[in-house]
Amino acid sequence: MKIYFKLLAFAKPYSRFVPKYAVLAILAVVFGLLNFTLLIPLLNVIFEKVEATEEFVKPEFILNVDYAKSIFNYYFNQIFKVYGQSGALKFVCGVIVVSVFLANVFKYWSQRVLTNMRTYVVKNIREGLFRKITQLHVGYFQDQRKGDLMSSLSNDVNEIENSVVSSVQVIFREPLMIIGYIILLFTMSVKLTLFTLIVLPVSGLIITTISRKLRKQAKTGQELLGNILSIIEETISGVRIIKAFNAQPYVQQKFDLQNIAYRNVLKSMWNKRELASPVSEFLGVSVVVGVLLYGGQLVLDNQSELNASEFITYIVLFSQVLVPAKNISSAITNIQRGIASGERIFTILETEVTITEKTDAIGLGELKGGIIYQNVSFKYAEREVLKNINLTIPKGKMVALVGQSGAGKTTMADLLPRFYDVTKGSILIDGVDIRDVKLASLNGMMGIVTQESILFNDTVFNNIAFGMHNVSEEAVIEAAKIANAHEFIVKMENGYQTSIGDRGGRLSGGQRQRISIARAVLKNPPILILDEATSALDTESERLVQDAIQNLMKNRTSIVIAHRLSTIQHADLIVVMQQGEIIETGKHADLIEQKGVYHKLSEMQAFV
Repeated sequence: MKIYFKLLAFAKPYSRFVPKYAVLAILAVVFGLLNFTLLIPLLNVIFEKVEATEEFVKPEFILNVDYAKSIFNYYFNQIFKVYGQSGALKFVCGVIVVSVFLANVFKYWSQRVLTNMRTYVVKNIREGLFRKITQLHVGYFQDQRKGDLMSSLSNDVNEIENSVVSSVQVIFREPLMIIGYIILLFTMSVKLTLFTLIVLPVSGLIITTISRKLRKQAKTGQELLGNILSIIEETISGVRIIKAFNAQPYVQQKFDLQNIAYRNVLKSMWNKRELASPVSEFLGVSVVVGVLLYGGQLVLDNQSELNASEFITYIVLFSQVLVPAKNISSAITNIQRGIASGERIFTILETEVTITEKTDAIGLGELKGGIIYQNVSFKYAEREVLKNINLTIPKGKMVALVGQSGAGKTTMADLLPRFYDVTKGSILIDGVDIRDVKLASLNGMMGIVTQESILFNDTVFNNIAFGMHNVSEEAVIEAAKIANAHEFIVKMENGYQTSIGDRGGRLSGGQRQRISIARAVLKNPPILILDEATSALDTESERLVQDAIQNLMKNRTSIVIAHRLSTIQHADLIVVMQQGEIIETGKHADLIEQKGVYHKLSEMQAFV
């Protein structure tokens, strides 16, 4: 139950809900119990077992159960003496109606409090989960499947809402009802109640055994659902490749296998879940029959302190004990499924955030000196990606990183905005270690344009102004003009207010890239990182994008990663990397004269 209470911790501060709910739930239980205690005088009236008592005195007020009984008996006796059995019957029925009304009013208001808590908890869980996902370092998402994360944010949270949070009412109110019923039963017959308490736990033990098996299956089911969502996400993203390679049967088979496995687990879970209800009902009736047999024999043999009316009321009260008991057993069964989802959620929530900000971190303003990579090494898992990198990038200069795939170029660029932290050494901006800089300040100094344009399902305007506040339309238009994007934007259906679809799917590759550049222009960062920004474009789009990049790089410190050497020949410094090390540095002409690795790469591209 540790996970259960950790989930309920999302309801803090409890003072918002617990006091109000406790008062309302207790009142609902009290008036609910009162309904059944009134059965005894009602049956006595019907069976003509009532006699008027002349010396019945009105009791003085004391806040306890005896006062409630005494005041009821006083008025009952007065009415019986004046109006006879008919009047007494009407009085008892009227009190029952009022009691039922009040019980349901308090039950409704207590439910409103729980509904408020339920929605509050679910909001906080989803909010905390999303916040944690945005805080985790980039490498985390390379090890996790999107489908699992999506499943946690949607299905796992929904499962918690439908099982764990919904069970709060049962877990906290039903025990109050059971305690109230047991106290009443003890006041009526100690011997009979002790017998029922010996028999009753048998049904609870059987239900608990069934519910234990659900937790493991629920966890398996959520994992399979994560697999299904991953396949769906991959299929939608790669639909062109799937069709081009006639791979529909393959992905269909892959999906069907997971879907069938999920269906089998789900079927087994529901079978066990539904088994709990008929089993508990059968066991409950069996226990009632046992009590009826034992208690009835005591009444027939005159060995019981109960008369016929009281014994009937006792049986009715005992049958009501089984209702909250059954609800609790069903809730425990449901909770097992929710706990499995809770475990998956806490796996994410309790993941350590490796990229942290120091309490005494400082902010940076304008770039004054430059960037220094000082003895930088980086390991990913057990693989050494960078080895003892030393590089100085002066302010306002363009540095190009070239080399074969896997040489460590992108990793070098990713270390600068702290997508990862260096394993050894340090990266300095204006002489300050970036680990001593506030993350917001560090990221605010950088603009990034990658090979894959990361756009969002929103308008052109909002994509260019992404992450910035109070941006004027004139500023956005000016940024688009610098990025050579204004011309095609104004020709769109709604201009800058046109929605570009999921990942910018309504735009061409060149258009998406120019909007990404416009976003970087508007941010106006002193440091610019360009990672293969033109390698995926056709010649015409590349020319337009390249012109936009040249406009963007003016008066900025730029780190450019490129495979096409023709795009970086004018760089102030070209850094040639191989297997995580810098093997050559210099300008284009100097490196060509050295006849080294850069020269070979240049010749290979010229030949191609």
